Amino acid sequence: MRTSLNVPDDLLSAFDETWAAEGYESRSRAVREAMREYVERHAALEDREGEVVAALVFDYDHHEVIEALHSVQHDYQDVVQSTSHVHQGDWCLETVYCRGPAERVRELVYRLRDFDGVGQVKTTTLAPAATF
Repeated sequence: MRTSLNVPDDLLSAFDETWAAEGYESRSRAVREAMREYVERHAALEDREGEVVAALVFDYDHHEVIEALHSVQHDYQDVVQSTSHVHQGDWCLETVYCRGPAERVRELVYRLRDFDGVGQVKTTTLAPAATF
């Protein structure tokens, strides 16, 4: 199926350089692979059940979303264990360490991704060791 997308010029240039360097035969092939990886990451998060430990790493425009992000973190204080925050000019990098039901951690991830001022959210989840 053919489709069209609006992509910023700088992102498209970086994407084209990347797929060419990796040896893909076309942009379409690289887009399909990127979409497949996105779906797999989503499935990995959705498939988690029971108690998990997680690190959520995200970047954001401090002035645009800081109050709303703090409010969301308070809404999920049942799973948020601690946070680490670093300033990068007007942009910030934050890591939120979580422990609790996978469903609650998923909800938090999706809430964080819902902000326009958040650039990206990366997650690592693990089943906690029995010794915890």
